[in-house]
Amino acid sequence: MKRILNLLVILFMTVSTIMAQEKKSFTLEDLMPGGNTYFNLQVENLYGLTWWGDVCIKPEMDKVMTLNPKTGKETVLFTLEDMNKALEAAGINKVRALYTLSYPWSDKTEVQLPKSQRFAVYNWKTGAVKTRDDLPKEPYDNVSLNSVSGHIAYTVGNNLYVNGRRVTNEPEGVLCGQSVHRNEFGINGGIFWSPKGNLVAFYRMDQSMVTDYPQVNTSTRIATLEPDKYPMAGMTSHKVTIGVYNPSTNETIYLKAGDPTDRYFTNVSWSPDEKNIYVIELNRDQNHSQLMRYNAVTGAQEALVYEEKHDKYVEPQHPLTFLPWDEHKFIYQSQQDGYNHLYLFDLAQGMMHPIETEGPDKLFIPQTQITKGEWIVKDILGFNNKTKEIYIMSTELSPLQSNAFAVNIKTGKTRLIGAGEGVHHVQLSESGKYVIDNYTSHSVAREVNILPTSGKGKGVNLLSATNPMEAYNMPEITLGTLKAADGKTDLYYRLVKPVNFDANKKYPAVIYVYGGPHAQLITDVRNYGAGGWDIYMAQLGYVMLTVDNRGSANRGLEFENCTHRQLGTEEMKDQMQGVELLKSLGFVDENRIGVHGWSFGGFMTTNLMLTYNDTFKVGVAGGPVIDWKLYEVMYGERYMDTPQANPEGYKKADLTQRAGDLKGRLQVIIGANDPVCVPQHSISFLRACINAGTQPDYFIYPGDGHNMFGRDRVHLYTRITRYFEDYLK
Repeated sequence: MKRILNLLVILFMTVSTIMAQEKKSFTLEDLMPGGNTYFNLQVENLYGLTWWGDVCIKPEMDKVMTLNPKTGKETVLFTLEDMNKALEAAGINKVRALYTLSYPWSDKTEVQLPKSQRFAVYNWKTGAVKTRDDLPKEPYDNVSLNSVSGHIAYTVGNNLYVNGRRVTNEPEGVLCGQSVHRNEFGINGGIFWSPKGNLVAFYRMDQSMVTDYPQVNTSTRIATLEPDKYPMAGMTSHKVTIGVYNPSTNETIYLKAGDPTDRYFTNVSWSPDEKNIYVIELNRDQNHSQLMRYNAVTGAQEALVYEEKHDKYVEPQHPLTFLPWDEHKFIYQSQQDGYNHLYLFDLAQGMMHPIETEGPDKLFIPQTQITKGEWIVKDILGFNNKTKEIYIMSTELSPLQSNAFAVNIKTGKTRLIGAGEGVHHVQLSESGKYVIDNYTSHSVAREVNILPTSGKGKGVNLLSATNPMEAYNMPEITLGTLKAADGKTDLYYRLVKPVNFDANKKYPAVIYVYGGPHAQLITDVRNYGAGGWDIYMAQLGYVMLTVDNRGSANRGLEFENCTHRQLGTEEMKDQMQGVELLKSLGFVDENRIGVHGWSFGGFMTTNLMLTYNDTFKVGVAGGPVIDWKLYEVMYGERYMDTPQANPEGYKKADLTQRAGDLKGRLQVIIGANDPVCVPQHSISFLRACINAGTQPDYFIYPGDGHNMFGRDRVHLYTRITRYFEDYLK
């Protein structure tokens, strides 16, 4: 009997080995964006799903379907052939696919076409096409359409146009209608329509006083100077004002905000009646924000509505959200209790009170905290007027997740919508009765469902995808926690073991790191967020570790701002806790530990190689910050203050000062025209290493910016892999 059992065990092991051997191996072409076979391994998805009122729109290659959110019944709305016939008759370019159309009018059978079709409107019921004659022939950008009024704004060069009419006439160095403050503070555009589209606010940014950084275009016969306006920490920054244009009168006024020097104008919001504009203004020290109210007709500063102060920094990132059923109440997002939460303000209860300093009177408004807890609100999806609920995305269940919740405005009580796992991407229907819920988790490749927000009924499943990586010889990927260097804070880590793992072997290990603000590498998605390169390196026999250290995102203000004025210090201590974990595993070779990261991760990589030079043998630093004095004003000064105010902090984080501490093999890789972390960083480090007699390696991608895309990205990770294979394996 024992002999039979032994034979069965041997047979099982043999079959398992054969099955493992039959599975495919990955290539970088499979795993990296830009690879020839990259899309073969992407999980199936339903592209272009959206709402037309409360009707779900499901585009396909040759037709657009409607989905009944209660039953899932599909009905053809219109076909590609029918639309193209109508477009051709109207002299408009044909549409190749139906995934990029928008449906802004729930009461009309009309669809808005994209820029390539000059924003024509197609009526699928009548077959009529409405065209626009107010678009320029020259290249234009930053397009903003108002679906209520039909007005359209855009930029040509550095000036703003509305309905074909030029609104501004600015010289070089002044930009209108574009994003300002280098896209910090949640800013991603520079055009803000009033709710009914009768007025449009816009940013005007004067950067003529900002120093030029001399970027060079080497693709021309003789290299051409193409400078960027780049305000470095502690240096002169640009000045921003906000204009308001009235299309019916062709008049423009500017908000009377006073001297814009060393101030940030963030999160522009309109009142529902279009009479007022609200702006969250921030001082250059970024430790004092003020919510100001302006008259949209005269530009007069009417009131200081609310203000926040913090001894480290305040970071407003969201505009006001007015309640659709009460135009006197708005929701303000704040981290004042340590986590980003919702606060309800009632303008009807506000009382003006003079203040002694110069400026507008203070408007004292009762505020009520709606959401509470050691978790953050990530986004507001919308409202349900009938139930008086607001719908949000939050980390209430876990900092690794993003889930949809209904929140009762009066009580703050939350109700989960959808599965209680994973990272969800959710679209709310017009009335708030339904959501399209697209999510993935470590155990779910992808699910797409239509769900009732009431929680009643099971909803309609549109897609349950399979994992295309199941056909490959995958490494084991696990999630765990370890204590931060403070001895009390839990940190999440992701461990990827080598393919065909053998606990009796000793493997080289690579730590993949970012570690900076506004980033989180470990989430409850497929493979816990492990990238293609992690998986490829595991296939080559490496242990891959990632730790989200203190200073990274989605864990609250204290977790993030403990690094204030000393970037790199606490983060490295936490990464070394990860090193101790690796050493404790028993299958990691302590003499073969490497590190790789990009941007802030490049800074961390270089810093770790210099600071713990007996631990890390090989590193690849991509686009690294080397000296924070060379980084831009908004981001750099938020986390480090100015070089004048924090000279010791800047000196400690200046990696040129420790270039002589390099012992292992370090390769620095940059894009030659990086506008984010300018080439001066790495060039200054090379000079310091030459002076110190140390020998880093260096590689440049001509014409590329802060990241490499397309075939350059495959080339990049081929190079990075080869570096570890040459010097760590």
